[in-house]
Amino acid sequence: MHQPAPFRGEANTSLAHILVHAIESSDKPKHQIAREVGIHRETLLRVMRGDRPIGLDEAARVLNVCGAFPRASMILALAGQEDLACEWMRSEMGEFLEDFFTALPGQLERTLGRRVEDLRPRWANGTSQLVARMLAKHIDDFANRDISMALPR
Repeated sequence: MHQPAPFRGEANTSLAHILVHAIESSDKPKHQIAREVGIHRETLLRVMRGDRPIGLDEAARVLNVCGAFPRASMILALAGQEDLACEWMRSEMGEFLEDFFTALPGQLERTLGRRVEDLRPRWANGTSQLVARMLAKHIDDFANRDISMALPR
């Protein structure tokens, strides 16, 4: 689907921001990152400055070479959550989101089937809150189970 130019510009700026963070916080020098990605070092620097647009496949390769979780980082950045993308790109939360974003569409299709057409966009925020509460409860249940196993009987 064709996006209007302003969105493409904002998307490129968001991607450039998280790429800069990934590259600068990587333990690899820029020339090595460029080589492993398969682009010239100058091209990488132009991308970092926002002077050259970058495709999603190329951005994913940069993130991957830098040790970040590409899908999670890019989805967060494109959703306007650049700070979280940078914070979580190499963490267990980033890994969780990588797997979650990959599995969710298939799980929705399998679970809802034709009822997927009944979903309403206005339910998205409430559903995200519900999922977050369910995860918090799940984590609390595990913590309580661990505590109870550690207590002497």
